[in-house]
Amino acid sequence: MRTTLRWILGLSVAVIVIGVPSAYYRSTYAHSKRLREVTPNKFYRCGQLHAAGFRDAFKRFKIGTVINLKQEAKDPLIPEDWQAKPSVYESEVCSSSNVKYVTLDGGVLDSLDSDPNGRPAVIDDFLAIIDQPEKYPPPYLIHCQAGRDRTGLMVAIYRMEYEHRSKADAIRELKANGFATFGATDGNVYVERFILQYEPGKRRKSENRK
Repeated sequence: MRTTLRWILGLSVAVIVIGVPSAYYRSTYAHSKRLREVTPNKFYRCGQLHAAGFRDAFKRFKIGTVINLKQEAKDPLIPEDWQAKPSVYESEVCSSSNVKYVTLDGGVLDSLDSDPNGRPAVIDDFLAIIDQPEKYPPPYLIHCQAGRDRTGLMVAIYRMEYEHRSKADAIRELKANGFATFGATDGNVYVERFILQYEPGKRRKSENRK
């Protein structure tokens, strides 16, 4: 009997010691998944948030436009919080908070055959948004699923184009934020096409530029 009680007590302590901090971490992580400041009052980044997380970010940073890079989910159905079932579309969360919502094909590389300049179209789609603050008001919050790879590449473009950072600086920031785990090297095709071949000041036709 005493052995059983000790076992139950030990299990209860383990649940409290391990389970409670784990649940807290999961709820906190989901609420602000890789939510980080890029440039104060101008640009922010994150992973896929739930509705409550988005609303908190909107209020905290006075977000004007959300840019979704998830080509696999142009307007994802998301939960209200980390324990809820998906019930509201991301665009609806933005609309209800008077935040502009835009989706871009963040993971697609153009074919070299159809794109002799080797420049992914998403770059110019992105530039067209930032170039039109009257249509897409800042501050901007950009995200993909994890908030690392696709998001990191667009942040690199932002740094080089609007803040005149070097390619080396852009790659260092990419690595620091976990891009492709250990893949942020010169041999990575995305680093090559998005950063090393990037020409600041260049513009091409974009569906977002009208």
